[in-house]
Amino acid sequence: MRTYQQNETLPVETTVKLTTELIKLDALLKVAAVADSGGQAKHWIQQGLVSVNGERVIQRGKKIRPGDVVDVDVPPKTRIVVE
Repeated sequence: MRTYQQNETLPVETTVKLTTELIKLDALLKVAAVADSGGQAKHWIQQGLVSVNGERVIQRGKKIRPGDVVDVDVPPKTRIVVE
């Protein structure tokens, strides 16, 4: 789990409840309204600005399942909890 320094702001947290078994990472960023477009989500992922369960991910098609936590390191920092 990531720890935050005293001068860092805590991430905005949002929860997404899946109605399917899984969702691709880029689609999750759009569904959670973190990314405005698929292109923006793809760019952030390829730049290494997205992590899943604490590990940086550069695969936009990474399968996300309930229980995963996705952190997006662009202002405002956002944490997506997947249920």
